[in-house]
Amino acid sequence: MAEETNPDAEGMDEDLADEWAAAMSEAGESESGESGEGLDDEWAAAMSEQDVKPVELDQLGSSTGGVLSSDMDLIMDIPVTLSMELGNTEIAIRNLLQLTQGSVVELDRFAGEPLDVLVNGTLIAHGEVVVVNDKYGIRLTDVVSPSERIKRLK
Repeated sequence: MAEETNPDAEGMDEDLADEWAAAMSEAGESESGESGEGLDDEWAAAMSEQDVKPVELDQLGSSTGGVLSSDMDLIMDIPVTLSMELGNTEIAIRNLLQLTQGSVVELDRFAGEPLDVLVNGTLIAHGEVVVVNDKYGIRLTDVVSPSERIKRLK
């Protein structure tokens, strides 16, 4: 099937391109007196004259109000996945396919050991299971420090 083209649409695209070209050449002439050829050189010269200083990261972490708190407000409603890990194990697919209702899977943890509390897969705390109003919950017993979390990422 042949593709149909609209001759009016092609003409409008060309007109639009011509308008942009005219506007760009006018902008170049008004800024540099030339037709845009020296704009790259002028821009490079202007950038080299800028007083660029490195950001001191200590300043960002030390303030508790102002810009930092407004930035924190932006991320407060981002959802994350909070999960509790009772334990894990490795199992061959052959054995996995043989599991039925009532099967018991041995985990790598002992009874009474604390559960891991993970946020998006990163360990942030340990806790113990509690039951409140017929629902399971977890009581945090130990919160992992930020420096320890960073060590675990490596």
